[in-house]
Amino acid sequence: MVLERFFSTSKKEQEVILNIKKHIKTLITASQVFKNGFEKENQDIMLNISELEREADSIRRGLISRIYEGAFLPYLRPNIFRFVEIIDEAFDVLKDAASEYKYIKIKSEELKSDCAEIININCQICEMLLQAVDSMFFGEDLREKSLAIRIYEKKIDEIKLEITEKLQNIDVESFWEGKMLSDFISHLSKVSDIIEDASDYLNIIKISLK
Repeated sequence: MVLERFFSTSKKEQEVILNIKKHIKTLITASQVFKNGFEKENQDIMLNISELEREADSIRRGLISRIYEGAFLPYLRPNIFRFVEIIDEAFDVLKDAASEYKYIKIKSEELKSDCAEIININCQICEMLLQAVDSMFFGEDLREKSLAIRIYEKKIDEIKLEITEKLQNIDVESFWEGKMLSDFISHLSKVSDIIEDASDYLNIIKISLK
């Protein structure tokens, strides 16, 4: 395995690598559940996000524990810790968006379509991060995956800018309705920012291996 060139491939390290991938796969599932709930306008489906976030938190604790027990060389651990914590942040904002969805009603079909596009790209960017992890741990070039993640993130930024302009012309019944709608969109768009940060840390880990 190319992996052996970089790590000792001890049992602890193998477990950490597998669980990093499991952590991201859980995030992919959460993003797909969110997409399903939004498309069906079903708030009950959104409730599953909290359960997936708890599952992910358990995976994260196991990862941290294994690293503390001696997985990976000491100079690699801080960046791996940070990478895992960044993924956890993505769960937090996705859970926040799911919670806010219970209290909002998107009346504009155009705005609903824009949100659906962001949600779809969030699914794609999470899947791309998993591919990037595979590439990093097997010594492959990360540039293509990193570029794809940046393109996804830039596209979401563009959509968010368009939404911000449209929100100025949308009637809301109260300040709180407008705030929750704005917060919902902010959390949707923040997922891609977090995944881009995680991608940057993968590149930092990759460079530190040279």
